[in-house]
Amino acid sequence: MNELIVVILIMGNTLLIFFVVKYLMAPKRIETLPKLLAEGNTQGVIKSALAIITRQPKSVEAHYYLGMAYLAENRDSVALIELKFVSQMGVIGRSIPEIDFRQTMAQLFIRCNQPEEAIKEYLLLIRLAPEKAEFYYQAGKLFIERNRMDTAKHYLYKAAALDPHDSRVHCELGSLLYKEQRTQEAKIELERAIQTSQNNGQAYFYLGKLLKDAQDYAAALQAFEQALRNKEYRIKAFIERGICYIALEAMDKAIFELELVIKTIGDETHPDSLYARYFLGTCYERFNQIDKAIAQWDRIYTIKKNFHDVKNKLVQYADYRYDVLKDYLNYGEKEFLALCKDIVTKGMDFKVHDMKAIPNGSELLVIEGDALMNQNNRDSYWLIRFYRVQELIHEYAVYIMLEDLKRQNIHQGIIVTNSGFAQDAIDYAKARSVKLMDKKELLQLLQKIQ
Repeated sequence: MNELIVVILIMGNTLLIFFVVKYLMAPKRIETLPKLLAEGNTQGVIKSALAIITRQPKSVEAHYYLGMAYLAENRDSVALIELKFVSQMGVIGRSIPEIDFRQTMAQLFIRCNQPEEAIKEYLLLIRLAPEKAEFYYQAGKLFIERNRMDTAKHYLYKAAALDPHDSRVHCELGSLLYKEQRTQEAKIELERAIQTSQNNGQAYFYLGKLLKDAQDYAAALQAFEQALRNKEYRIKAFIERGICYIALEAMDKAIFELELVIKTIGDETHPDSLYARYFLGTCYERFNQIDKAIAQWDRIYTIKKNFHDVKNKLVQYADYRYDVLKDYLNYGEKEFLALCKDIVTKGMDFKVHDMKAIPNGSELLVIEGDALMNQNNRDSYWLIRFYRVQELIHEYAVYIMLEDLKRQNIHQGIIVTNSGFAQDAIDYAKARSVKLMDKKELLQLLQKIQ
C-alpha cells in the first residue's frame, strides 16, 4: 500500500514539474507576440495571447494580437470579436498603430458584410489622415453600394484631386456618372481611367456600354473585347457583345457569344445566365426563329417568372404553341400563299381567281359557287385578306378593305388574323360588308384542312 502511495506521489510530482516547465517556457510576454506573428507562428500567438488574457482579461494588446492571428488564419468572425473589443477599449497610448488598425477593421467589416461599420472606420481614417486618397476612394465605393450617390461623388472627386493618376477612382466616377446618364462626363472619366491603366476592365466595360447606347457598335465591341481580360467583367462583356451583334444583325456571332455565357456559367439560376438566355431569345425573335426564342423564354420563366417581360413575350407568342399555327406564322411567302389557298378552297369552299402577297400577309380574290359560271358575276366575288401579326387589327384595316372593295366593284370581304381585332375595328365592321375572323376561327379552319 505504501509503495502504491509513493508511485502516485512520484507521478503527480512528475506531471506537476512538466506543467510548471511548460508554463515557464511558454512565451507569455506581450513583446513576444509581434515577433511570433511576423514569423507566421499564428498558433504560438493564439496560445500565448490566450494565456495572457486568462491572467489579464482587459489586455488590449493581447486581444489585438489574438485578433490578428485569427485574421491571418482567415477566421474572420472570431477575429472581428477580438478587434471590436480592442476598438471599444481604445488604441491611443498603446503600441498599436491606429491607422493600420482602422484599415484592418474597415476591410474586416466589409468581409463580414457590415458596410455601415466599414464606412464609419473610413470616415475616421479620413479625419486621422486627410491627405490619403485611398480612404476617400474606399468611402466613395461604400457610399455607392448604399445608393448614396451624391455623397459617393463627393468623396471620389476628393480622391481624384489628391491622386489624379489613380485609375480606380476615375473608373468608379465614370461608372457612377454613366448610371446617372451623364454621358459626356462619364466618358471623360472612363477614358482617364484607361489612360492611367490599360488593364482596367471595369472602365472598358462601362465605356463599351456608353458606346453601345450611342449605337457605335464597332467601337463598343472593341471596348468589350478589352473588358474580357478582366475576370469580374468577362461574363457581362460577353453578354454585351451579344447584344451588339444582335443590333448589327450578325445572328451567328450573337448566338455564339450568348451561348458561350450560358455554358461557361453552368448555373442556370445565375442572373447573368438569365440575361444571356433573354437576349438569346431576343436574337431568335429578331431573325424570326420564334420556336427557339420561346424555348429560351420558357426556361427563364420556370426559374424566375417575373424576369423582365418574359411572361408578356410568352403570351404574345402563344399562337406558336399550336402546331397548326406554327406553319401559318413561319412559312415563307410561297408556302404561305399555298396555305391560304388551301384555307379558302378546302375550308371555305371558294375558288381562287387571283392571289398575291401583301405586307404581313396575303390577299386572295375568290369566287363562290361554280367559278366558270360565276366569273362574270361580280356579286360572286369575295376579297379575303390574311394577316399574320402579333398586334390587334384596328379600324383602319377595315376601312382600307372597304375602299378596295369599292374600287374593284366587289361587295363582300373577309379579314382573317392570327391575333384578334380591336374594339374599334369590330364596331366599324358592324353593318358593313366585311366579315372579321380572329385566331379562334382561323384555328378551326386550319384544323379542318389539316
